[in-house]
Amino acid sequence: MRKVVPYDTLAALAPYAVWMALMFALPATAGAYAVRVALAALALAILLPRGRGAAKPWSIGGGAGSVAWGLVAGAVVTVLWIAPEGIAAYRDFSLMGALGLGASEPAADAAGPSPYDPAVCGWTLTLVKLLGSAFVIAPVEELFFRSFLYRWLQKGDWRSVDLGRFDLSAFLWMVALFASEHHTRLAAGAMAGAIYGVVAIRRGVGPAILAHATTNFALGVWVVVRGDWLFW
Repeated sequence: MRKVVPYDTLAALAPYAVWMALMFALPATAGAYAVRVALAALALAILLPRGRGAAKPWSIGGGAGSVAWGLVAGAVVTVLWIAPEGIAAYRDFSLMGALGLGASEPAADAAGPSPYDPAVCGWTLTLVKLLGSAFVIAPVEELFFRSFLYRWLQKGDWRSVDLGRFDLSAFLWMVALFASEHHTRLAAGAMAGAIYGVVAIRRGVGPAILAHATTNFALGVWVVVRGDWLFW
């Protein structure tokens, strides 16, 4: 008898799978990023309203305290993401480059302007990058890493695992895998994964999404205002 994937699992995995598959399938351009954002958002819109339990992360229980956790954590990760850039060894290291796999995302350097610079792609695509990273990609990644992966690493029937239960091995694996996805900023990715993980465990997936969205939005504003395209 054919096994049916539980709906909550599908809701947690499908948007992230769409995002990652298109990252490798499409060219590293602002237009391609907009397509990825649109299709990931469509997957979220189709799947999440029908999801149950952990697949419905939008509400933030705990009131102002949980909101504060999300906002403060997001601000802390933003600082930790930007501050080490003055260290050349940190700035220049790339896991994908070290493995000889190349980069999957464009990066600004002395050879030319960033593809996300409005002078190159126009303000519409620049704003899609800013808003998409905050309000689409943040929930996509949090659903996968914090809601699904952290608990699945503890037990195959991940929906039966209390998100508030701390498991060191699962936590470290989740942090490592999240960092590897952000391969050009491994240390920052690890710190972000750990902080978002703590927020999810202490307050739930909703506040973790808020934290991640806060980071991505603040970092995007920093990039656009200061022209520090290397972060994109």
